[in-house]
Amino acid sequence: MRRLLLVDGTGVAYRCFHAIPGLSSPSGEPTNAVYGFIRMLQALAAAWQPTHWAVALDGGVPDWRRELWTGYKAERPPMPDGLRAQLPLLDEYLDRANICHIRMQGQEADDVLASLVAHLSGDADETLIATSDKDLLQLVSASVAAVSPVKGGVRCGPPEVAERLGVAPEQVVDWLAMAGDNADGIPGVPGIGGKTAAKLLGQFGSLMQILARLDEVRPEHVRESLRSHGEELKRNLGLVRLDTTLDCVPAWDALARQAEPFDAVVPFYNRLGFHSLTRAAQEVTML
Repeated sequence: MRRLLLVDGTGVAYRCFHAIPGLSSPSGEPTNAVYGFIRMLQALAAAWQPTHWAVALDGGVPDWRRELWTGYKAERPPMPDGLRAQLPLLDEYLDRANICHIRMQGQEADDVLASLVAHLSGDADETLIATSDKDLLQLVSASVAAVSPVKGGVRCGPPEVAERLGVAPEQVVDWLAMAGDNADGIPGVPGIGGKTAAKLLGQFGSLMQILARLDEVRPEHVRESLRSHGEELKRNLGLVRLDTTLDCVPAWDALARQAEPFDAVVPFYNRLGFHSLTRAAQEVTML
């Protein structure tokens, strides 16, 4: 079975940076995000046993999204200096471990992941996206699922998306356009939260159908709010729909999961003081 695992690397790095405070190398450089990142990748590999995998990393916000909405991610604090300093170490580990990783200048990891799903999922029997980002649930389908980076074995397919958000994966873009996304600084339509948006989509099927049949929308304040925020809704659709056209797709063979090369990773572990990872690598070589 060909199982493709795509990892939201930036999301994982942030989570590890905040979850493991105070870790540093013998030379004093911060290493908490790198250590947690490696452990999380190893846990994902053990839980899901992918035959192929890749890590997507943020390369910035595309200009076209900021042109659509100047507030897009504008209120997010900048990446902490301690995390930014570890990005080269993350790249070095992925290189040493022969794990395909993709960062495109001026492009978000979410769009890289969307492009990989669009172009590679047909080559896999199953595609898994390791992420905690609800935006990526729009990519879920019968053959594509989201999995938790921290809760081993937790898979989110179409039924789980419907249970979590109240809508099908193909309705997630419309749902976000109406309800908004505070994490990305995208304001929703006043008076319409997640539950109301899900109820409307359950009744009408899509945002286009809702707008085409506005006279049927109840209650009145919801109808009038939708009517008066038509331009914002169109803008939001453009903001939340992921780009599947990025030129970032490697050859299928380049994604093949390989055994961690002992001679490449152990010097890296030792340099950073990751003695538990060194011991684990040694145990694997003795099996």
